Amino acid sequence: MEPRIVRANAGKTKIAPEDMFVGQVLQDQIFVPEDPSRLRVTRVTFTPGGRTNWHAHAVGQILYVLSGVGRYQREGEPVEEISAGDTVIIPPNTRHWHGAAPDQMMCHLALSETDDAGHATSWLEPVSEDDYTKATT
Repeated sequence: MEPRIVRANAGKTKIAPEDMFVGQVLQDQIFVPEDPSRLRVTRVTFTPGGRTNWHAHAVGQILYVLSGVGRYQREGEPVEEISAGDTVIIPPNTRHWHGAAPDQMMCHLALSETDDAGHATSWLEPVSEDDYTKATT
C-alpha cells in the first residue's frame, strides 16, 4: 500500500450487477483491498425500490448512510428503516439485505473485509417483493 490521494474523479461509476441487485443501483469504488489491508469501501446509490440480493459477509459489514431513506433486514428480523447519518453494523456471516425505500433514493458507504481464506461476500437469491414491502420498524 502506497501513500497517496485518490482524486474524486479517478474512477467511473458502475451499474451494479443484475445477479446481485434488484432495480437500478450504482456503485463507486472508494477503496479496493491492497496488501496488507483487506478493507473494501464502496459508495452505493440505490434508486427507489433498488436493493441488494440476500447476502452475507465473511467478516461482517458496516453501512454508513450518506443520504436518503432506505431499508435493512437481517434474516428472521423485521425490516428496519435507515436514513442519513445512521450506521448499520452487520456481524459476520449474517444473512441480510439493504436498499432504498420504495419512494426515495438512498446512498451509503459499504465497508467490508476479506477473511484469511480470501472469502468476502456470499451472494444469494433476490429479495422478494413481499419481503421488501413489509412495514418497517
